[in-house]
Amino acid sequence: MANKIIEVQNIKVNIINTNDNDYICISDFTKIKDGKSTSDDIIRNWLRNRITLEFLGTWESIYNPDFNSVEFDGFKSKAGLHTFTLSVTEWCNKTNAIGIYSKRGKYGGTYAHKDIAFEFASAISPVFKLYLIKEFERLKTLENQNREWDVKRILTKNNYLIHTDAIKNYILPNKDYYKDRKWLKYAEEADILNVVLFNTTAKRWRELNPDFAKNSNVRDYASINELTVLSNLESHNAELIKEGKSKEERFEILSGIAKYQLNILNNAEKIKLLGEKNNI
Repeated sequence: MANKIIEVQNIKVNIINTNDNDYICISDFTKIKDGKSTSDDIIRNWLRNRITLEFLGTWESIYNPDFNSVEFDGFKSKAGLHTFTLSVTEWCNKTNAIGIYSKRGKYGGTYAHKDIAFEFASAISPVFKLYLIKEFERLKTLENQNREWDVKRILTKNNYLIHTDAIKNYILPNKDYYKDRKWLKYAEEADILNVVLFNTTAKRWRELNPDFAKNSNVRDYASINELTVLSNLESHNAELIKEGKSKEERFEILSGIAKYQLNILNNAEKIKLLGEKNNI
């Protein structure tokens, strides 16, 4: 077990590697919040949210064969109630969860697998999440210059289940599969994000790039900054769907978010490159 530290928006964030898996101290994220709430309170409030529990439960179901789904269903049924509270320790003890845990002593705090840590960062601050991912990517590059860190896998899988679940539950309630062609709804939602970010649909990209389309798609050729923003757009789109926003409304909102976040990351990258050049 090795401890590493990255700095995100002037906040030191601890990372522990256990069995080749990176666990990030999400207690450190809460330092950007003003007010009297402690890190434990902020994490507790996040845990009691139904969307959070669905994300954690899905993650554990995929990666943890010993996950207690019966206890999970009990927690999920109470999520959102004013009387419902949940601590990290209780979550772990009752469900045998491995994706998040509390640690005492040196480097103590609440640690979460990087997938879950990125999700918590979204709740803290979307901008903080952007810089967190950038710094984490930089750390992995420095750790092993000869091994490419698979950032695309991390960014694209984090929010996909939440995104598609929102489409299924809020756009397609009680629809007839053959009559309404449910699968087309999924493709259309993906293309909203494609057009927002890449100014093209998946189909149009395949038509324009026949030599590449057999084994890849437009997202395979996106930059790290674009993939970072794409991950955030998936979360935002899921929330907008739940709010009942039309496609036209969501397209306008998501376009503004994409432009703003890409501008932040691209400018930060230019500043970094300029600094490196001046130090030569």
